[in-house]
Amino acid sequence: MSATPPKTGNKPKRAPTLYFIVLHHLAKGALLLLASVGIFALNRSGHDLGGVFDQVLRFVHLDPAQRFFMNIDDWLDTVTPASMRKAELGTMLYGLVLTGAGVGLAFRAHWGVWLAIGEAAFFIPIEIYELVRHLSTRPPLIPPRHDMFAHPVAGLLVVLAINVLVVLYLSVNRHRIFKH
Repeated sequence: MSATPPKTGNKPKRAPTLYFIVLHHLAKGALLLLASVGIFALNRSGHDLGGVFDQVLRFVHLDPAQRFFMNIDDWLDTVTPASMRKAELGTMLYGLVLTGAGVGLAFRAHWGVWLAIGEAAFFIPIEIYELVRHLSTRPPLIPPRHDMFAHPVAGLLVVLAINVLVVLYLSVNRHRIFKH
């Protein structure tokens, strides 16, 4: 009786980082799709956004009189139904792209890796521009619209680092862990 070796050529290799990226994309995609449904519902209901925001803050026991929340409330007063429709459409499309990339990565489809790389790489120049704009001593070409976030540099650095790491990981390992 001769034992045949197990077939390992067709079995995809383990990739724990890939699983994290899949969960990240699926979670962000689901949250964005839920947000687009919420924006749709708010836009169609005709509610005052500032009033809804104030109710949410009170529900979670936060003080709406804090400067941070007052700036958000002031910004919400400038939102129009047309801008809400644009936000709804953009949020839904980006949520669909993220969900599609997550599903493609989960099934290790060749197109999924390229969609995920493209999605992450798309924002790298924008994040670099924002970092340079915030770190520059000159007045920016495009002034900020509001001062909701006074020091966004740390957040920008974290998001930039995550996007660069995702692009590098998927680019370097695409031949090893994806079907062709």
